[in-house]
Amino acid sequence: MVDGVIQRTPMLPAIALSEEVGGDVVYKAENLQRTGSFKLRGALAKIAALGEGAAGGVVTGSAGNHGQALAFAARHAGVPCEIAVPGGAPGTKVEAGRSYGATVHEVGVSLAEAVAFARSIADERGLAFCPPFDDPHVVAGQGTLGLEVFDDVADLSSVVVPLGGGGLAAGVAIAIKSLRPNVEVIGVQASACAPYAGDEPPTGEVVTLADGIAVKYPGHVTGPLIDRWLDRIVTVDEDSIADAMITLMERSKLYSEGAGAVGVAALRSGAVRPAPSGRTCVILSGGNVDLGVVPGLIRRHEHASGRRLRVFARIDDRPGCLARLLDAFASCGADLIEVEHIRDGLDLHVRETGVNASFAVRGREHGDRCLASALAAGFEVYRADEPRGRVEVHS
Repeated sequence: MVDGVIQRTPMLPAIALSEEVGGDVVYKAENLQRTGSFKLRGALAKIAALGEGAAGGVVTGSAGNHGQALAFAARHAGVPCEIAVPGGAPGTKVEAGRSYGATVHEVGVSLAEAVAFARSIADERGLAFCPPFDDPHVVAGQGTLGLEVFDDVADLSSVVVPLGGGGLAAGVAIAIKSLRPNVEVIGVQASACAPYAGDEPPTGEVVTLADGIAVKYPGHVTGPLIDRWLDRIVTVDEDSIADAMITLMERSKLYSEGAGAVGVAALRSGAVRPAPSGRTCVILSGGNVDLGVVPGLIRRHEHASGRRLRVFARIDDRPGCLARLLDAFASCGADLIEVEHIRDGLDLHVRETGVNASFAVRGREHGDRCLASALAAGFEVYRADEPRGRVEVHS
């Protein structure tokens, strides 16, 4: 059932990342898979293994990707599907499941609560429960991705794979190492939730960009497989994940969710080094980005790279003064993004006002020149991220 439904996703050269980390790196772009992630492979394999047992309908608990994959697979097989997701699951993933004809239940705040609810309605109504990762058929389905990697990279030396519940990492490791045992397979977890790395499971809701791999406990099936087949496990923090997502967008024109980008984060942060010889394959496991996250990622990146200049100024509260301030920035090529007056909560003269403004600039040095232009025009102006009363202009 897997053949003919899934797409054979491309293997792409990671030119910018290879230059940055000093190795030969390629991307397995599974973020371009139908339903946006590798999960379709395991869902199709599970429904095929159920056979007539799926006729009454299937149900699962999911953070989003497995749910929409199961919904797609169920529609393909012509069986009903229900999905339980944690409250606050990315809207893009929830709506995608509904668009494939599934009934979606939002339950609790954690994946464990969603899975427990799905199991309860499976027992009550005789539906077939399809685990998101902890199932041998699901693991086997995810292993088809590993076979593609093996076939497409002749000089494969290492594979960097996202690790959440363990279905993908176990399936990929078994497939590849059974054929070429010397290939190193490295699992990557988000530090916010890294049980396979030996961290204590977090309590309550896990807040991470890598929500798709925020699984608190190793699986009964996948846990022993991860212990046996993976060579090592590393973790990456939220800043590294955010940077990896932006790097993929900006340098490779690839849209990856946080969980799918952790392999890139591991290489860029130094948690993983590329293989000294042969190729390192980074699996981009999913592309279902919550669109609400993207503007924040872009703002963060522009500020960190110096392409967004945020300033605070004290100006006379008189007609034309704000226009002159903005003209001082415009005259050297700064493009105004937003501006606001602040009159409350500051020690201002009765004829003064505070101004917060953001500008798009070409980089840190360009921002410094624009600041110098405003200072030369007689304005008291500071970078918003530097102590007020002191301005350092970097030449």
